[in-house]
Amino acid sequence: MLFGKTILITGVASGIGARAAELAGQMGADVIGIDVREPSSGISSFIKGDLSTAAGVEDIVKQLPNRIDALANVAGLSGNTGVTATLAVNFYGLRALSEAVAPRLREGGAIVNVASIAGYGWRANLERAKSLTTIEGFPDVASLVSEHGLKNEEGYPLSKELLLLWTMRAAHQHLFRDRGIRVNAVSPGPVETPILKQFRAVLGDARVDSDIMRVGRAGTSADIAPAILFLCSDGARWINGANLPVDGGLEASINADVLGF
Repeated sequence: MLFGKTILITGVASGIGARAAELAGQMGADVIGIDVREPSSGISSFIKGDLSTAAGVEDIVKQLPNRIDALANVAGLSGNTGVTATLAVNFYGLRALSEAVAPRLREGGAIVNVASIAGYGWRANLERAKSLTTIEGFPDVASLVSEHGLKNEEGYPLSKELLLLWTMRAAHQHLFRDRGIRVNAVSPGPVETPILKQFRAVLGDARVDSDIMRVGRAGTSADIAPAILFLCSDGARWINGANLPVDGGLEASINADVLGF
C-alpha cells in the first residue's frame, strides 16, 4: 500500500523514525528523511533540518518536492532540554511543518503524528490545551512559557497533550479537510529507544517502570513503525482525527483504573 509513494519522515536518525524510514523503503516507498543529525543508514533522500524555529521549518520546506503522499511527524524531544525547546519542536515546529507541507500533499494524503501516552491528561487540562493550540503560527515560545508559568517538568506531557488536541482539530480544518488529507496520531507507551534514559530522568523511574509492568515489556521501534505506516497508507483512508494507542494495552489498563471498570 506504500509502493511508489513518497513519504516524508522526521526524526530518521534514530529510534522510531529510523525504523519507520527503513520499513517504508522495504515496502517500496521513496523516503525523504529529516533530522538534525545525519542518519547512519541509507535513505532515498535526506534533509538536515531543525524544527525548533520558524526559519528552520521554512528552510526544510524549500527543499521538498512539489508532491508528497504522506508526512510522518516522528521527531521529538524527551523534555530534558526544558519546556521551551520541547514545545518548540514537539508541537509548534511539528504543526508549522504540517501546515507548510499541506499544499504539497496529494489529495487523499495523510499526516501521522507520533504523540504519547504521556499526553493522556489532555482532557483534565483541556482549557490550557485549547489556549495553547489556538495560538496561530510559530509563536515566541519562550514568551509563551513565561506568560503561562510553564515548568520544565511539564514540557513533554504538555507537548503531547497539545498534539493530541490539535490532531483532532486539524482533521476538520479547511487546510487539510478540503483536500481529503487525513490527520491522525499514534500514542506509544515506553519504547526501547536511545532516549528512553532521558524519559526516565524527566518522568521518573517509578512512572516508566509502572507503565512497563502493566503490559509486561517496553515497546520497540519495530512495534510502532508499522502502525505509523498503516495510517500513512490508503488502507486507512477512512480513519481521520483518530489517536491509535500502540502501547501493548497500557491505555486500556490506565482507563480501567481511572474510570473504575
